[in-house]
Amino acid sequence: MANHKSTKKRIRSTKVRQEGNKYLHKTVRNAMRGALSDSSKEGEKKTPKIISMIDKLEKRNVIHKNKAARLKSKLMKKKSS
Repeated sequence: MANHKSTKKRIRSTKVRQEGNKYLHKTVRNAMRGALSDSSKEGEKKTPKIISMIDKLEKRNVIHKNKAARLKSKLMKKKSS
């Protein structure tokens, strides 16, 4: 267990940040799933918002930059076809 006051605070703040990141990552996964399964114009309208969400995850280092690029590519490929 942590002995220093600052270490205890780091544990608390890390937990809060981790929960927020997990929520955002799950939200992006669900949005991707919905957009990829939706064949109508609704999926195309959601695409810019999903790409923005993916970029935010990449910026926060929740996902790797190559994974972000792969997800965006997959989304755009589906949008164009």
